Amino acid sequence: MSRIVAGAAGGSPLVSVPGDGTRPTTDRVKEALFSRLESMNMLAGTRVLDLYAGSGSLGVESASRGAKSVELVEFNDKAAAVCQRNAELVNKVVGSKVVRVQRSKVESFLERAAEAGVDQWDLVFMDPPYPLTEDELSLVLELLGPQLSSFAVVVVERSARSPEPVWPESLDLLSDKKYGETRLWFAEPAGDE
Repeated sequence: MSRIVAGAAGGSPLVSVPGDGTRPTTDRVKEALFSRLESMNMLAGTRVLDLYAGSGSLGVESASRGAKSVELVEFNDKAAAVCQRNAELVNKVVGSKVVRVQRSKVESFLERAAEAGVDQWDLVFMDPPYPLTEDELSLVLELLGPQLSSFAVVVVERSARSPEPVWPESLDLLSDKKYGETRLWFAEPAGDE
């Protein structure tokens, strides 16, 4: 059973998505990821976007640890319903509607956000399903780039066997780290050369 690791809702159990259509981030990877993000001061007061949210565990973990706002974007009906339940749990604990769920395809959500001039995001999680092609991932990264704050961090989680994402000109690779069958890539907005 997945849980919130730390923060205001630390220890709270999370609802999981039934079936095998999603791959939850393991607690070990989540602990390492959030330890790194805290050391980078990337949690308290940040605007977080969790794309391909699954159960929403990364987004709600961010809210538990002090994120200002969290958007969970998930297209699958069952997963979006689970996101809503986990969002309600954390929102109740923190006493504010910090986490919101958007049932949408990721590309459509990013296109609508760009058209609406939505605030820029500081921290973005992307844990796309394995069947998502590298070209599709590149398109999402391209759409995302202009919608990031200048100090943003993008975390892409994929199988350790997947190739490094093709980064658009708007993003630079910071680092990557392998955890068993999982690899995390960290990117940031490209600096002015």
